[in-house]
Amino acid sequence: MRGARIMGTGRELPSRVVTNDDLTKLMDTSDEWIVQRTGIRERRYADPEVANCHLGTAAARKAIEKAGLSVGDIDLVIFATLSPDMYFPGVGVLVQEMLGLRNVGALDVRDQCSGFVYALSVAEAYVKGGFHDHVLVIGSEIHSRGLNFSTPGRDVTVIFGDGSGAAVVGPAEPGKGILSTHLHSEGKYAKELCAAEPGFLQNPWLTHEMIDEGRIYPKMNGKYVFAHAVRRFPEVIREALAKNGYATSDVGMVIPHQANERITQAVREALELPTEKVFSNIERYGNTTAASIPIALDECVEQGRVKDGDLVCLAAFGAGFTWASALIRW
Repeated sequence: MRGARIMGTGRELPSRVVTNDDLTKLMDTSDEWIVQRTGIRERRYADPEVANCHLGTAAARKAIEKAGLSVGDIDLVIFATLSPDMYFPGVGVLVQEMLGLRNVGALDVRDQCSGFVYALSVAEAYVKGGFHDHVLVIGSEIHSRGLNFSTPGRDVTVIFGDGSGAAVVGPAEPGKGILSTHLHSEGKYAKELCAAEPGFLQNPWLTHEMIDEGRIYPKMNGKYVFAHAVRRFPEVIREALAKNGYATSDVGMVIPHQANERITQAVREALELPTEKVFSNIERYGNTTAASIPIALDECVEQGRVKDGDLVCLAAFGAGFTWASALIRW
């Protein structure tokens, strides 16, 4: 069986920067409060005319170009998001149309913060199995249109930002590229981090009361999520390393989902890795959910912090609960 590798990466961030001080005009919070609890100083918000598919398409074009390919080389589109442009269809088909792709397959992955790694595992399987040669994987979000910009919603709202990242996955020699991916879930904790309404669990699926009472906004049990995240991140990273016969000292770079700087710090300490080996950009972008890992990966490559031959581990934890990792020989 042939291998699968990431051939090129790209990212697209909205130009509008929203600082913590900007949010203090909308809710009872402060820059100090946000930084102490999350490490975030600013995030990006998309302009009204920009859709999730626009961000995803822009990131995709950059990834395709860096891979040395043309749009016509793409065989499959996988789009990871929790903020689709429409309830249905998925965003993948919108990107397929915007890129001008022939009638290739397009699917969406709904695993929130773990979405990009889950999507990457699908691309890995298709390429290694010989079903497709070049798979486009996108993680993209526009959170800013689904948040509660008032004091009751501040604990969630201050965390999230908009953005998109993409990668092209193609063939590699056996034993190189994506060495393995590891996916997990624990659905009994689904309600600890969710946007439960509107939804077809209710009848009718949307009511004025849901809107008036603020039940349409995401809710999070922050302490509960934190406690599980700091355990699952190191666990799934060690799982990937053990599967391939490596130790933490062999890792060149860990790129975790950018959930919270305190979580990243706890993961760094648990794995006993130096600061320079665990990438963080949450200070500038906030939590961009499915987009955070591909954005960070593209920045690492651009900055020369991920180089040929490096052992790179991607890891994520989020709503569901879901968690995942991918070990890559770059």
